[in-house]
Amino acid sequence: MGRFSKLRKNRKYSYTPRYYDDKGEGSPYKMQPKLDKYRTTIDAPRGLKGKFSNAMADIKRAGDKNLKLRMLIIIVILILIFLYIIDFDLSIFFSK
Repeated sequence: MGRFSKLRKNRKYSYTPRYYDDKGEGSPYKMQPKLDKYRTTIDAPRGLKGKFSNAMADIKRAGDKNLKLRMLIIIVILILIFLYIIDFDLSIFFSK
């Protein structure tokens, strides 16, 4: 009777895909986002000094030069669409 009540252990398989070539990149099944190595917020140092040094490094880092212009254009277009939807009269800004 004890033979039927014991649970078997699960079998373990060492599976490697047939056409998988590990070029030192680790397991293909590891759930790690591709852009983690470029992010500055991951493993950020804690404390006031660490946060301050991170902020200074972000200021010194050169970003996309057209980002501010692109963001300004997008915001202006969205504001104009909103004003058109609420039927705002733009003639108050122009004098005749």
